[in-house]
Amino acid sequence: MTRDQPTAPAVEPTDSKGTITLTPEATLARFREYMVGPSRFMSLLSCFELGIVDRLRETPGLTAVELGEATGAKPDAVEQLLFLMVKEGFVAHDEESGGYRLDALAGVAENDLKRALAYMNLIKVTALRQLFYLTESARTGTIVGLKELYGAEGTLYDAVADHQDLNDAWLKLMNTVTANIDPWFFGNIDIPSGARVLDLAGNTGLGAIHTYRHKPSPGLRVTTFDLPEKEAECLANFRAEGLEEHLSFVGGNVFDEIPKGFDVVLIKHFLDMFDKDDVLRILKGVNKSLEVGGQVNILVPVYPENIKETDNYNVDFFPAFFIGCTMGQGGPQKLSVYQGWLEECGFKVTKAITKNAAEVPPDVIPVQAILSATKVA
Repeated sequence: MTRDQPTAPAVEPTDSKGTITLTPEATLARFREYMVGPSRFMSLLSCFELGIVDRLRETPGLTAVELGEATGAKPDAVEQLLFLMVKEGFVAHDEESGGYRLDALAGVAENDLKRALAYMNLIKVTALRQLFYLTESARTGTIVGLKELYGAEGTLYDAVADHQDLNDAWLKLMNTVTANIDPWFFGNIDIPSGARVLDLAGNTGLGAIHTYRHKPSPGLRVTTFDLPEKEAECLANFRAEGLEEHLSFVGGNVFDEIPKGFDVVLIKHFLDMFDKDDVLRILKGVNKSLEVGGQVNILVPVYPENIKETDNYNVDFFPAFFIGCTMGQGGPQKLSVYQGWLEECGFKVTKAITKNAAEVPPDVIPVQAILSATKVA
């Protein structure tokens, strides 16, 4: 082969276990996928934000000029953005007429598309700019991007109280995630009849409401435990559901003291926000608050036991998201790691299951797991 001849495409050979072993050429080719990631992401999202996709759904066959007039964008820019959409098969282009129409996108259900776009909007608003400062955030354990861009100290969860764009992007998706995963969560845990349940870090009460709706029983009481400033909105949500007689709120901080007098503690969408030391502090605090035989049920995204699995995107997303965008620390762990930490904190694990990836919508990133445990003497 001469130097002028094209080289063979980079390949990704696998070993006997199916694990990819990258050649130098394949490694560099993989780097290229990372290089185009941000621009590919924004080209797709901009086609939605400009209204191009909506216009093509309403009127197939529009040209770049017509789309530009309809969306207020330059026709040349519309055409450039649509090149990627055509390449990916999302949109089709008729060379003769110059018209565009939805291709693969035409078959995606509206609710599925809204869910995917909610994830993309969260990433744009809370991650895309902030991750410019990921290296500094990793060094300092703080969200440098929030300070540089918003003048905000603390975490994303502090900043959403003062910045509406952050709050809207975060809360919309979080409520959607909770609504979608809670039926599976409550279908796989046991809450005894008439139990006193504490929803740890339950925010503004949606988890408590779902607990009562999914696990009703005579005498069941569910209490949301979170920072005191969440109380007014939480109680308003309980009243709106007509559940104020069954649900209540207690203000406090999990790192100070967790309330006693409960039979079951729920920890959802919370443990993965912290590094090991803080997770152990939380679990030890829960153990201290429960009587022997008390139960804890945890919902948390997990990494696969084989970290090289290619169909699990938790590893791709969460490390940078937690360290650079939300907490300055944290990130999920393997299911076996959470089991070990529970046992270290005085619990006996009675259930540890991961949601079947085949049951998770293909556009959804988190793969969730449930851990149930009982306090032992």
